[in-house]
Amino acid sequence: MNTGIRMMTRSRSRAPRITAEGCGEELTPREAPAAEGRKSHLPRKTRKLHVTYEASSGEKDEDAEPLKVPVWEPQNWQQQLANIRIMRSKKDAPVDQLGAEHCYDASAPPKQVQRYQVLLSLMLSSQTKDQVTAGAMQRLRARGLTVENILQTDDDMLGRLIYPVGFWRNKVKFIKQTTAILQQRYEGDIPASVAELVALPGVGPKMAHLAMAVAWGTVSGIAVDTHVHRIANRLRWTKKVTKTPEATRTALEEWLPRFAFLSILNARPASTEPCVLLPRTFKSPRASSGQCL
Repeated sequence: MNTGIRMMTRSRSRAPRITAEGCGEELTPREAPAAEGRKSHLPRKTRKLHVTYEASSGEKDEDAEPLKVPVWEPQNWQQQLANIRIMRSKKDAPVDQLGAEHCYDASAPPKQVQRYQVLLSLMLSSQTKDQVTAGAMQRLRARGLTVENILQTDDDMLGRLIYPVGFWRNKVKFIKQTTAILQQRYEGDIPASVAELVALPGVGPKMAHLAMAVAWGTVSGIAVDTHVHRIANRLRWTKKVTKTPEATRTALEEWLPRFAFLSILNARPASTEPCVLLPRTFKSPRASSGQCL
């Protein structure tokens, strides 16, 4: 019996075992696949790419610094400007008492009459001394200088009133045309913009900027005449030599601060002490190095 038990036990021990692989004999562990000829499935090391994007037109980069564009400016212009202010501090030139800001009737109502008189004084002042312009304005005001009165005045009488201003015949025509436009389009007032002012017959850029300053109290730009044009070029206040007053105005406004506009305009009269010194390298038949304007 013992012999039979041993045989049974031994036969059971030899029976096939059930494994996780399924029924049948136990399988031997699988051999690792050969490395040769087979691709490795291990993840490769990759480099990080840093991508930047340009901000769209509606977006602003708060951290970005604004681009600083260098602005050209002449050497020693601040000292020269200080000298100009000293030179003009006495206010002893004819323009200081007879300029456009003194030629209109400050008591004339309404305000549009005063502005109209300012514009006419500027139209008369072209190529004319301040004393002659002031005399013509006095004669016009004595007859009642309004839009209605000028339109009712015949050309012959108007010419006699403004004579001897420069180009008085042309100015008679321009005054009549401009006055008619003011009555038809602006209810007797003058335009409140440079673009509309220069569109009037006989009104140029210098007159328009002065009218904006005197009549409307607005600084719209530099009023450059032949005198300011000449002085600005002699001081080398333009990046390159300019040939016309309008070109000088554009060149000055590119760099000159607005607070200096009035000082430049008032630099027209000549003086001897103190003076605005020219650059040492400047050569002129009328002024040598260190000579006054």
